[in-house]
Amino acid sequence: METIKPAGSGETAVHHAVNPSMVRIGTKERLSYGFGEFASSLIWTALSAFAAYYYTDVAGLSAAAVGTLLLIARLLDAFADVGIGILVDKTRSRHGKARPWLLWLAVPYGVAGVLLFSVPDLGPVGTLVYAYISYLLVNIIFSGINIPFSVLNVMITQEPYERSMLNVVRTIFASVGGIVITFFTMPLVRFFGGGKLGWLLTFVMFGIISTGFFLLTFFGTKERVKPSVVQKDVPVKRAGKALLRNKYWALLAVFALFTFIGNAAATGINVYYAQYVLHNAELVGTIGLASLLPILIGLFFLPLVIKRIGKRNACLIGISLTVAGSLAVAADPANITLVLTGTVIKAIGTVPIVGTIFAMLADTVDYGEWKTGIRSEGLVYSATTFGSKAGTGIGAAVVSWVLAWSGYLGGQTVVSATVQASIQFLFIYLPVIVGVIQVVILAFYKLDKEYPRIIQQLNEAKNI
Repeated sequence: METIKPAGSGETAVHHAVNPSMVRIGTKERLSYGFGEFASSLIWTALSAFAAYYYTDVAGLSAAAVGTLLLIARLLDAFADVGIGILVDKTRSRHGKARPWLLWLAVPYGVAGVLLFSVPDLGPVGTLVYAYISYLLVNIIFSGINIPFSVLNVMITQEPYERSMLNVVRTIFASVGGIVITFFTMPLVRFFGGGKLGWLLTFVMFGIISTGFFLLTFFGTKERVKPSVVQKDVPVKRAGKALLRNKYWALLAVFALFTFIGNAAATGINVYYAQYVLHNAELVGTIGLASLLPILIGLFFLPLVIKRIGKRNACLIGISLTVAGSLAVAADPANITLVLTGTVIKAIGTVPIVGTIFAMLADTVDYGEWKTGIRSEGLVYSATTFGSKAGTGIGAAVVSWVLAWSGYLGGQTVVSATVQASIQFLFIYLPVIVGVIQVVILAFYKLDKEYPRIIQQLNEAKNI
C-alpha cells in the first residue's frame, strides 16, 4: 500500500493528504520519467540537427528536395498525431493509459532511428523515396511513444508544483540527450570510419540506448490521476468541440507552433553556420554545447523562479533574453567568441520556455475538464503535438528552402555572399521574429492566476 505524503509547497500547491493525485513524487520516479525524455531526445535531436545535413552532404540529395521532404513528412505525421491521441484516450490496460505505449514502441523507436541514418545507394529517385519512408516512419513512431509519454506527466500527479518539477526533470534529461547528440555525433561518425557506415554504426548505438531508457521509464513510473467524474468514452466529435472551447489550450498550441518553428530552424542551421560562417564544421559541437549546457544548469534554478513569478512571466523574461542574445551576434557574425556568448544568452532565455511549456499544457487539461466536463489528455497533447510537428517541419523546411533559394549546393567548400547572408538571417534574425510573436501570444495567457481556484473546484467534485 502506497504511503501518501502531503503535496510539496509550490506556486499553487493545494494540500489534500488523502488524494493520490496530489502525492509528492519521489526522486526515483522523477528520474524514471526523465529517462524517457533522454531516450526521446537522442533520436529527435539528431532528426532536427543532422537529418538535413545528412541528406544533402552524405546521401547527396538537393537542398530543395530535402526542404520539401521535411515539410511534407512532418505535416502528414502531424495529422497522424491526432489519431494517436484518440487511441491513447481509449487505452485501458493493467499498466494504465499512457505507460503501455512506452513498452510497445520502445524497440521500434530505436530501430526507426537507425533506419533514418541508413540511406542506401539507390540512385536519386530511390534515395529520395527511402528518405521519405524512413523519415515519415521515425516521426510516426515518435508520436506513438512521445504523446503517451507527455500524457504520463498529467497521469502521475495533479499537484501543480510536482508537475512543474517533473517537467523540469524531463527538460534536464532532454538537454543531456541533446548535448550527447550534438557534441558526440560527428566525432563518433569519424571514429566508426566516416561516410555512411560511420553514421549507421553511430545510430545503432544511439538506438539501443534509446530503447533501454524508455523501458526504464515504463518500469519506474505510476499513473494516479483519475477524472473528477467517472465518464464513459467520449465521442471524438464531442471531445474535439470541447477542446476548441479551451482557450488556454488554443493559445499554447499556437505558442508551441512558433516555438518549434524557431527551435527546428535554430537547430538545423547550426551545422551550416559552423561550416560556412565560422569556417569550421567541428564547431557545431561547441555551439551545441553552448546552446544546451546553460539550459541544463538553468533548469535547476527554474523551480525557484516559477515559485516567485509563475510560469508565464518566467517565459516572458526568457523570450527577452533570447532576442537579446540573437541580436548580440549581429555585431560580428563571424566572431566565435561573440557567437558563443550570444548562444549562451539565448540558451538561458530558453530555460523557462522549455522548462514550463509541458507543465502549462498539463494545466490546460484541468482547465478543459473544469470548463467543459470532458477530460481528454491524449487529444489535448496530440492536438498540440500536431502544432509542434507542423512547426518543426516548417522550421526545418525553411532552413533548406532558404539555402536552396540562395544557391546552396551540398558539399561546397566555399559559398557565395548570398548563401552566407541567408545562413546568418536564419541563425540571428529568425529567432527575433519568433520571439516577438511569442510575447504577443503570452499576453493573453492568464491561467497561472486562475489555476488554484480551478483545481480546488475539481477536487471538491471528487468529494474528497
